[in-house]
Amino acid sequence: MSCRVRVVSEYDRVIHSPSRSLRLPSVVSLKDYAPTTRRPAFTRFNLFLRDRFTCQYCGRAFPTAELTFDHVVPRSRGGATCWGNVVAACGACNLAKADKLPREAGMRLLVPPAEPSGHLLQDIGRAFPPDRLHQSWRDFLYWDSELETG
Repeated sequence: MSCRVRVVSEYDRVIHSPSRSLRLPSVVSLKDYAPTTRRPAFTRFNLFLRDRFTCQYCGRAFPTAELTFDHVVPRSRGGATCWGNVVAACGACNLAKADKLPREAGMRLLVPPAEPSGHLLQDIGRAFPPDRLHQSWRDFLYWDSELETG
């Protein structure tokens, strides 16, 4: 089996299988160009990134650990778990909305949920400071680099 990536940096965490132990990669480089036409994965982090780590009801920004996600149309009412029906929410707003539609709870969404493009997620990600990223990534990003003049 050929490998499509080269591991550049690793996390300290080690994972184990019955026959091997591996450190988790934190930075990889692609051996061949891979176009970004694929749809972005529907993950908690990508959802929070799409919503800019901001509760879509009260508008306040939160650390990832303090965010949850909310089904705009509750699952009990047939709402799907998909980009178009799930938003980032703080715990207080999620509890206040409960099993209601936003209008029934007297709440409004800041932005209607929609599937982001990979390019949009990349653009949003560039706007966040490095404290949102693992330390091992910092050598590979240009956050605070002084630009050469002349």
